[in-house]
Amino acid sequence: MSSMAEKINRKLHIVMFPWLAFGHMIPYLNLAKLIAQKGHTVSFVSTPRNIDRLPRIPPHLSSHLVYVKIARPPVDGLPEYAEATTDLPYDKVQLLKKAYDGMQDPMALFLQASNPNWVMYDFATYWMGPLAARLGIRSAFFSILIAACVGFTLGPAEALFNGGDNGRNKLEDFTVPASWSPPGSTVSFRIYEILRIQDSLSDNDGGLSDILRFAGSTVNCDVIAVRSCSEFEPEWIRVLEEVNKKAVFPVGQLAPLESDMSDDNENEEWREIKMWLDNREKDSVVYVAFGSEAKPTQEELTGLAVGLEKSGLSFFWVLKTRRGEFDPDVLELPNGFEERTKGRGWVCRSWAPQMKILGHESVGGFLTHCGWSSVVEAVYLEKPLILLTFLADQGINARVLEEKKMGHPIPRDEKDGSFTSESVAESLRLVMVEEQGRIYRDKMKEMKPLFCDKERQDKYVDTLLSYFQDHRGQSTRTN
Repeated sequence: MSSMAEKINRKLHIVMFPWLAFGHMIPYLNLAKLIAQKGHTVSFVSTPRNIDRLPRIPPHLSSHLVYVKIARPPVDGLPEYAEATTDLPYDKVQLLKKAYDGMQDPMALFLQASNPNWVMYDFATYWMGPLAARLGIRSAFFSILIAACVGFTLGPAEALFNGGDNGRNKLEDFTVPASWSPPGSTVSFRIYEILRIQDSLSDNDGGLSDILRFAGSTVNCDVIAVRSCSEFEPEWIRVLEEVNKKAVFPVGQLAPLESDMSDDNENEEWREIKMWLDNREKDSVVYVAFGSEAKPTQEELTGLAVGLEKSGLSFFWVLKTRRGEFDPDVLELPNGFEERTKGRGWVCRSWAPQMKILGHESVGGFLTHCGWSSVVEAVYLEKPLILLTFLADQGINARVLEEKKMGHPIPRDEKDGSFTSESVAESLRLVMVEEQGRIYRDKMKEMKPLFCDKERQDKYVDTLLSYFQDHRGQSTRTN
């Protein structure tokens, strides 16, 4: 093992290539900043429009963290400007994966020219591991999903990727704990959750199915990195190591940096929002937001609106009525909703500064889709969670949060996922004001040191980088 002094002098060059979704790019960028702070060089690769929409690199990191623009190729049926999932309705996202695959040749040219020590890639990039190995570069699959989601969904990834049988032959098999799940775990999808993403389990317009991309990315790397910490889900990290027979490195929860909460980018929109929040009582406002990916159905939107109205609570709702310009299904609020809730509610149809809003003392709860970045931000700012899942990993995240009493799920029909406005109102009041919901309010304070301790976060990044430094030679993989 090399001495620490030797490692300090052996700085790394790491290439990061996240999937074309901001829910993936932002955690990759947060990790890139932590690595760059330690003096290593990170080349962060994405498409031109995505790079232009990402936060500016802080001046003190600009010599170590560099954005690299690689254009995606045209694909029939994919709008020219669409470079991220948020630009598209759900049924067009698979075409973006086809375009993503088309970036393989320019990525190969960039890797040859830049000659990095390691490349870190995402779930959709099943071809990156073999490409890196041919070029003599080590590769790490970095999952922005927590270990429970990777472990439960994939199980033994090599068997799955090579057409083997992992014991799942029908959708219902995803609604019960797997044979490889930790003893006593209740983590699984609900049937309505797996039905919403069943296109991810079979071949689609993107070519290879999402689950095989996921499995291939896990199989074709030298090591696995996962957004998690050993103190939070040690049992699932062990599952990943056991079923995949390779090293697994938790990189921490990637909590927001202090710069994310600064007022340097304060603008007129935030000043107006802040003024409105300043006039509300402490812990009286529920913040409602479902990220850049999730979109309720019209029926769900109506139930949410009526539930918010019935709750009697103040609310700030970041409402996304469509996914991209080409989404034909535009959602509408119930007639008169905004007039009836005027004064105690704000419906925001544009981008909103989530961290600033959540950090305001008037906000007392967060109605969320369970995207993990939103969960981490809520823990960081000690805001209790009301859970309502829609897509992808959100169902598994919700089960983990439920198990650990970190959030209360809105009751739903077990088969179709429908819910009533009464269940929305009751859930909001439970978590926000009732004594019975104190457990959720207290749990956020209890979990904050685990999620947000800077020394713990640094330790995880240091452990990963130490391994990278000790294994910076040619990849041992032959694929």
